[in-house]
Parts: sequence; C-alpha cells; structure tokens
Amino acid sequence: MSIPANHPLLLRIVDDLADRGWSQQNIFLPQGLTAELAAECRERAERGLLEPAGVGRGDALLVREGVRGDSIQWIEPGQSSVCDRYLAIVDALRQTLNQQLYLGLADFEGHFALYPVGAFYARHVDRFRDDDRRSISAVLYLNDRWLPEHGGQLRLYLNEGQTLDIEPQGGCLVVFRSADIAHEVLPASRERLSLTGWFRRRGDSPL
Repeated sequence: MSIPANHPLLLRIVDDLADRGWSQQNIFLPQGLTAELAAECRERAERGLLEPAGVGRGDALLVREGVRGDSIQWIEPGQSSVCDRYLAIVDALRQTLNQQLYLGLADFEGHFALYPVGAFYARHVDRFRDDDRRSISAVLYLNDRWLPEHGGQLRLYLNEGQTLDIEPQGGCLVVFRSADIAHEVLPASRERLSLTGWFRRRGDSPL
C-alpha cells in the first residue's frame, strides 16, 4: 500500500501541526490494515516478544510500573509485510512534513505497545533531555469497538492549562510535536493496543 506525499490526508496533518502543534485523524488507515496490525501485535505478545517498557534510555533505562505499565516491541523493516506497509505510509508522511514544514526528518522509529487492564503511562514529554532528535510523535490505535467507558484515553496537555482526551479507537492517528506537548495514557478496563513512533531529525551527537 502506497500513498502520495501530496495526499489530502497528509496535508491536513501538516496544516494541523503548523496551526496548533497536534493533529487527530480518526480514520487514518483502512479497517483491514488496522486489524492486521492488531493481529500482528497480539501474535507477538502471545509469543512472548513484547517486553515491559522502561523509562529513560541507555544505562539509565529502568522499568517503573508506577510510571509506565505497557509492554513493547520495536518494529523494523523486513519483519513482516503488514509492518512494512505501515512503514511505507509513515514514510510518505515524513516526506510530506519535510516538504511542507522543512523539518529535516531523517527517519522513523516505532514499536507496538500493549497496555494490560489498569496500566497507564504518567504525564511526560517524548523528547529526551540529552537527545533532541525526536521531533514529531505519531500514535496509531489498533483497538476494535472501543467505547468511552473503557477508559485508556490519550490526554494531551495543551496551551493555557487546557487538556484534550482522545479515545484510542482503531485506525485513529494522533500526531504532535514531541518536545512541546506533554501527555499521558489513562488506565483502561480492557487491553489497549497501539503502534507508537517518532519522526527523528539528524542529531548533533554521533550516538
């Protein structure tokens, strides 16, 4: 599956980022592709490939369930055809962001994330203090028939103390500036799946 860099959906994301720093597209992927990605995530979980996510990076990476309770596995090109299809789509978005906003995004990194019942991720920002390569965050939700009473919303902390809660409904993509918008994942009453990633610019550090 391919998508041109001038696709209206991608251009809407660009306009939203330019105007307010975040974008919510409730129908970003076809239902079939979303379901295939969800099945891929569950299969990896059943095979024991998802591991408890840590906070921080490098030697400072720690599993802290009081801060973050999901399990993850990073995706790489060539692992599966369905992930490759998704990576092709997000690369088209990367090209569009570069063409329209001159962000100099070099690549994309992402992982499946599975939150068990009751798990959450406390308020945080996505850019590390000692590494400013993450520029744009992109969260794709993989949950079928999600209802508001299930919880698990993504809460964005916007300007002037405003917050926005987004339902993690399958096929929805949320994109925002990594350094500017703090956010958290609220606890849910059912298992919650997503594919979370970051568009990164080339850093000044050789790491």
